[in-house]
Amino acid sequence: MTLASLQDRLDHLDLVARLGACLDEHRFDDLRALFTDDATVATPGGTADGVDAVVAQATRNHQGYAHLQHRLTDVLVELAGDTGAMRANLAARFATADLETVLELGAVYRLATRRTAGGWRLARLEIVPLWRVGAAPVPVVA
Repeated sequence: MTLASLQDRLDHLDLVARLGACLDEHRFDDLRALFTDDATVATPGGTADGVDAVVAQATRNHQGYAHLQHRLTDVLVELAGDTGAMRANLAARFATADLETVLELGAVYRLATRRTAGGWRLARLEIVPLWRVGAAPVPVVA
């Protein structure tokens, strides 16, 4: 393994960590720095094509929860030139302002990456649900 390939792997791990942080901290516009312009997303909350749609979907599905925690673990990285693939386990908790847990879920993140002029970016995100506790809808934000 070369220093360059180690750096590529670290860059991929950083993408996953930043994705979780952006969602947890409601920094949805910061997702633009993580995704390619033509990124696609397929989640239980819908599908999105293009970074603008990705940001809109993330905002719609998360903004109603005051407290979020996306725990992404066991990240596997596979690289092939200027593209990559990752798999990560997710356990997430969504809670309202009064700290009542509304929803917990477990899933697998499947991600495709592409090296761009600005570095590695997420080109595709697919969330495969595994389990769920709670059935509350996302609270509506006025």
